[in-house]
Amino acid sequence: MIAHSGEGADDRQRTGRAVTRRAVIGGVMGAGLLEMLPLGTYRQNEAMAEDLAAGPYRGDDGRVLFTADAPQVYTRAQWNARAPRRAAEVVDRPPDHIIVHHTATANARDRSLAHAFALSRSIQNIHMNKNGWDDAGQQLTISRGGIVMEGRNRSLKAIRSGDLAIGAQVLHHNQHTIGIENEGTYMSAAVPGALWKSLMEVCVWLCQKYDLDPSEAIVGHRDYNNTSCPGDVLYARLPQLRRSVAERLEGTSGQSSTSQGGSDGGSILSPLLPSLDDLG
Repeated sequence: MIAHSGEGADDRQRTGRAVTRRAVIGGVMGAGLLEMLPLGTYRQNEAMAEDLAAGPYRGDDGRVLFTADAPQVYTRAQWNARAPRRAAEVVDRPPDHIIVHHTATANARDRSLAHAFALSRSIQNIHMNKNGWDDAGQQLTISRGGIVMEGRNRSLKAIRSGDLAIGAQVLHHNQHTIGIENEGTYMSAAVPGALWKSLMEVCVWLCQKYDLDPSEAIVGHRDYNNTSCPGDVLYARLPQLRRSVAERLEGTSGQSSTSQGGSDGGSILSPLLPSLDDLG
């Protein structure tokens, strides 16, 4: 495994080119979190968007997962994050790429909120204690149950403002990218439906917030560094992810103009220490 993230790496010479959406994007609609409903067709996405327009989308336990405007992102205070060694640098520009990672941890069966919060705390502890970083490296984390959490400090506020909290999730490219950690190891295992659907909606949200073209902006960690991350299976699905996000955005744009009058096993902790060199 190759270490690929670096605190304080000199990334000020941006090598990735800025990407701009080709079409005006309206507010993000649609949840896509019904585990029994497959992704991939405009009709399905449109139906989910219509359902969401009536109110927030909830999981089986009643927990709100997505609203019409953005995913439900649990804050650092909610998962009880440690204080960072220093505040993250926030730059007043958008990222130009969204980096998809896997955590290279066990493919746990536990889909609970408690498990997701424990995952975020474990990642932060490894990044700070083992890697010696100021905080968790990634800006966002998604559990196998589809729960979305803030990672590095100041990330959520920065996203909502259209800015970027500089992370430590992809070596030499932290200054112009934003990273999403996806719980699990996807070298050969399938990606859980709940995680996949949350990943899609998070990418919709980020592309809308930052005016990004998903066909060019969504990439895997291995596209930048010498690493197996985000796993062969998840990496092979990135073209599908780009298409699904683009479809959702295009459908959202049309709905917005119309409405405005025409215009699976293992524990979380035991594999964490030896396998986090694939973590962003």
